[in-house]
Amino acid sequence: MIEVTTLRDKIYYVNPHQIEYIECNPDTTFIMLSGKRLIVKEDYPTILERIIEYRKLIGAFKNEE
Repeated sequence: MIEVTTLRDKIYYVNPHQIEYIECNPDTTFIMLSGKRLIVKEDYPTILERIIEYRKLIGAFKNEE
């Protein structure tokens, strides 16, 4: 799970495998596979780094390298 902060300063932990895509307009918005949307304070580069670190933690890159 990756930690994100909503615009109202509430912390959520999101499973990045459930993110369908991310919009940056200008807020960073997750569109989840369920269709739900989550607007977060973090910018896209920060989110990308957290996803990469999470995938390294769970060993997801072993078969991708």
